[in-house]
Amino acid sequence: MGTEEKVTEEKQSLEEMFTQLEGVIAEMEEDGISLERSFDLYNKGMGLLKECSKSIDEEKKVLILDEDGETHEF
Repeated sequence: MGTEEKVTEEKQSLEEMFTQLEGVIAEMEEDGISLERSFDLYNKGMGLLKECSKSIDEEKKVLILDEDGETHEF
């Protein structure tokens, strides 16, 4: 698997998580939703946000190749 394919897969999964978050928000905004269901959706949304943040942080990492051929985070 090439680097471009890996990045594309990560973006797709990030896009899927954003789509799921939109669904959670839409359901939370519905009239007549129970308090228990609201808490369940809130917890699901927070879990998705953590995964999105983690995925974005991983994409932001930059590695530097030094003179000895070793990589270091920038």
